[in-house]
Amino acid sequence: MTCKLSLATLSDVARTAAIPGYDRASLKAGIVHFGVGNFHRAHQAIYLDDLFNAGTDHDWAIVGAGVLPSDAAMREKLAAQDFLTTVVEQDNNKTAARVTAPMIDILPVGDPAAIIARLADPEIRIVSLTITEGGYFIDASGRFNPAHPAIAADGQNPDAPKTVFGLIVAGLKARKTRGIGPFTVMSCDNIPHNGIVTANAVVGTAALSDPGFADWIRANVAFPNAMVDRITPATGQREIDFLRDNFEIEDNWPVYCEEFKQWVLEDKFTAGRPALEKVGVTFVADVTPYEHMKIRILNGGHAAIAYPAALMDIHFVHDSMEDPLIRAFLAKLENDEIIPIVPPVPNTSLTEYFALIEHRLLNPKIADTIPRLAQDGSNRQPKFILPSTLDNLRQGKDVVGLALVSALWCRYFAGKTDSGKDIVFNDASADRLHAAALKAKDDPSAFLVDDIFGEVAKSELFRKRFAHALKTLWEKGTRETLQLYLDGELAV
Repeated sequence: MTCKLSLATLSDVARTAAIPGYDRASLKAGIVHFGVGNFHRAHQAIYLDDLFNAGTDHDWAIVGAGVLPSDAAMREKLAAQDFLTTVVEQDNNKTAARVTAPMIDILPVGDPAAIIARLADPEIRIVSLTITEGGYFIDASGRFNPAHPAIAADGQNPDAPKTVFGLIVAGLKARKTRGIGPFTVMSCDNIPHNGIVTANAVVGTAALSDPGFADWIRANVAFPNAMVDRITPATGQREIDFLRDNFEIEDNWPVYCEEFKQWVLEDKFTAGRPALEKVGVTFVADVTPYEHMKIRILNGGHAAIAYPAALMDIHFVHDSMEDPLIRAFLAKLENDEIIPIVPPVPNTSLTEYFALIEHRLLNPKIADTIPRLAQDGSNRQPKFILPSTLDNLRQGKDVVGLALVSALWCRYFAGKTDSGKDIVFNDASADRLHAAALKAKDDPSAFLVDDIFGEVAKSELFRKRFAHALKTLWEKGTRETLQLYLDGELAV
């Protein structure tokens, strides 16, 4: 008998899924979280759910917030089920469902006054974010762009902001005016030095309307850096139906994820924090080594396989890794050009870490998709691939494989797979990248735009390797080009 998820039906849900071992009514808000998407509900919310199940820290519940239409849709779907979420964890030999309840509300989207009022509440001591890589208003070099129209508008109207950062500034100012100490701002996004990036965005937004207050934020608010990791695909009707058919639960927006998760976090908090070390979070003084490892080896690996798989008409990530050419391509790229320039990580073998990643990417139950990995490349390539390229070039090393990754991305943006199927782009810069990729067929440098490739585009060696790889892709196709790379015959 199928039941619709709600607080009232938890006893029925318990027949097929784990349910919270705590009384949701006992929770009090301590965190406002911007960007209530799948990753947040499979990661930060899971750690808090574990902590609450351990019987502690019930004053750190989550209140969601957002500024996008997708945030409004999420609020509507979750409110209808008392803000509960079913999380389905899947490994090769295991599928298990659990209902989580650390979120007690989501604030109205499009109501800045309501969000600012909640941010000014003394009970709120952490404001966290998962707004994706493209939501931080940064350029290819990682610098905050205060001239972006949305940020400039918040600078002109600081009392009625529309961006996440404008709202955070307004919330901090309201607290300072009322004599309430500041909250910590904690990014949970896959961005190098995400705490520093977030600090620059908050301070930079504040400086547009009140430079003195911007200085106060810089001096008084903590912005811890973090490394977060859990593969979490998008939810579609397939996932909703699977949950209903296999667990007899009707959830408006369930979350599917792998069993593995990791969170490494700098222990820098302005107003206290939950005892997350009790449930597996690693607190460190400097997250940089872990961050480099994850962003370059895992996220870089994602970016590397996305475009050859797309060009070869492969839809699922596990299918791409089961293709001998793609798996061997990734292994050679990682072992030759990525892992060697990743700094050492305490108590961690980088080769064992990559072996774990191969295992995770081969997980068929996750059903992660190549279109998800291929989206938003204009934001992801400068963060996940090009830093490795630049480090190799600075150390006088070759970049045959990494230049091939960039060439594959360019070939992808020409718009058709090797078999002639149309490619559907999901990138804010899709139009200009598509035009540039078509020009690059005759003039490879047309794709190497400064705001994405930056210093890498100035390297003669990179330009040579990129041009040759792109020419080979057009003449011989993806599969034969990958084989030439594996045979050591691409660097001509």
